[in-house]
Amino acid sequence: MSLLLSNDDGVHAPGLQALANALRDAGQQALWTVAPDRDRSGVSNCLTLDRPLQVIELGDRRYAVDGTPTDCIHLGTAGIFMPVPDRVVSGINFGANLGDDVLYSGTVAAAMEGRFLAQPALALSLVVTEAGAASVERFAAAARIAVWLLQEIAELALPPRTVLNINVPDRPLAAVKGLRLTTLGQRLKGENPISTLNPRGKTLYWIGRAGGPVSRPPGSDFHAVEEGYVSVTPLHADMAHHGALAAWRQPFGVLQAGFDHWLAG
Repeated sequence: MSLLLSNDDGVHAPGLQALANALRDAGQQALWTVAPDRDRSGVSNCLTLDRPLQVIELGDRRYAVDGTPTDCIHLGTAGIFMPVPDRVVSGINFGANLGDDVLYSGTVAAAMEGRFLAQPALALSLVVTEAGAASVERFAAAARIAVWLLQEIAELALPPRTVLNINVPDRPLAAVKGLRLTTLGQRLKGENPISTLNPRGKTLYWIGRAGGPVSRPPGSDFHAVEEGYVSVTPLHADMAHHGALAAWRQPFGVLQAGFDHWLAG
């Protein structure tokens, strides 16, 4: 199976390097990396449409792109630098992608751009705790988990265009309790922007930190990670609210009739 690796932390990020090393050590030969040339966290599914993209070949099937994670997968799956891969693997991200994070995450966006391929894409994140930065050993542990998962899910049937959002707790491999199949939790509203002045007196704003979880119900990704489990959440790109569609069918008929009457009048 051929794999295309990417991320949103940048092509030189330790999580991406740990993942590539672990895959090579496991005998993965058909492996390419196409990733942003710098940190592009939080850019979601942005495509760069206002300028051309520059690609720098770093050697050893590694490419840096001066664009977004979605740009990277868009290029990487076009048959330009490599054969069309079987699967996209994005990460390992420095920090969680839990709950509402998936709306903003460049890590998840890269995986989403790979949803058209033969095999489901994976988005991998290491849930770094507030106590400190993740160590090289923790990234290596998360990479070993990723390699195992890739081997085990190869034969599992999933619906087309499925993306697996995987969050690994920041703890030694021996302290990881297992896997949990989870739903997405929800976060509180993010903190307010923080204003600052540049040396020339112009006001600038930093986007505030993401809000904490609204709740941690059993079965959610937040709960699983806090309990020491690897969270595995299937995602898809259909953002239609099916509950609202069902609830609105009857009142919408009245609304539609009123609209037709208004047009005719």
